[in-house]
Amino acid sequence: MAEKVTVLGAGTMGHGIAQLYAQAVYDVYMFDIKTEFLEKAMTRISDNLDMLIQENSITTAEKENTLNRIFITTDLTEAVSGTNFITEAVSENLTIKFDLFKQLEEIIEDDTIIASNTSTFSIQQLSEGVQKKDRLLITHFFNPAHLVPLVEIVKGPETSQTIIDRTVEVLNNIGKKPVVLKKDIPGLIANRLQAALVREAFYLLDNGIANAEDIDLAITAGPGFRWAFIGPLETADFGGLDIWKSVVENLAPTLSKEEKIPRFIEQKVQSGNLGTKTGNGIFSYSRDEEVRRRIIERDENFVRLATIKNKK
Repeated sequence: MAEKVTVLGAGTMGHGIAQLYAQAVYDVYMFDIKTEFLEKAMTRISDNLDMLIQENSITTAEKENTLNRIFITTDLTEAVSGTNFITEAVSENLTIKFDLFKQLEEIIEDDTIIASNTSTFSIQQLSEGVQKKDRLLITHFFNPAHLVPLVEIVKGPETSQTIIDRTVEVLNNIGKKPVVLKKDIPGLIANRLQAALVREAFYLLDNGIANAEDIDLAITAGPGFRWAFIGPLETADFGGLDIWKSVVENLAPTLSKEEKIPRFIEQKVQSGNLGTKTGNGIFSYSRDEEVRRRIIERDENFVRLATIKNKK
């Protein structure tokens, strides 16, 4: 019998995480408060698997086996009974999370791991909502969860090494690339690096250095091209630390140090131009079909890149 794991929350992140467990031959119980949320999640998982079939990453039989390993329920006790690993992916609201943690600790075993997918709250904030703090940690997946390999693990002061090791093992089993932070820090690793890059991209656009298309192309055809296989620190090694010493010292004084976003971004937010979700942002999207097409293209390329990286 396959090992049982539980995913709490069937939304944007939860459904993809549940899919990963099922593909890795875990029996997955996916919980949410409404059946309609769960049914929508299953449709999205089916669509995700169809894309993997199209890209020759899985077979039709593997899709059916994956779907057969996912059990949906609105009964929390049923979802967590007999499980020793829980991924929490509910709304980013501390009150909701604390209420859930309180219910969980009344019905789960003492050695059951609670791994929160939060991208907003620190492990210290989360731990205020649990009694048994040594079994709580953060496993921060990236959207789309079923395709992006990275998961950041954040441990608390009381998190046991056994819990960390077990979590790393589970994430490796589902094909993820886990990194364990030695210290808790806002934004963790990846979002801090992304924020620094996006801040500079906003600055370049705001100051008319180049148009949006060319700024994006400068990344996807330049640093982003090599970052898929060689990170910024190894890039510095290959380029020569003496060279990068000069690059950083020469450029650092000229880089954006803004702590607020540029006025043009604030204006877009205030006017409701939020990006693909509204049809306009930095770029314009003429219709919903165009957004869906871009997402499909993105995900297809992610699958192809993963295939290449897995051969490495």
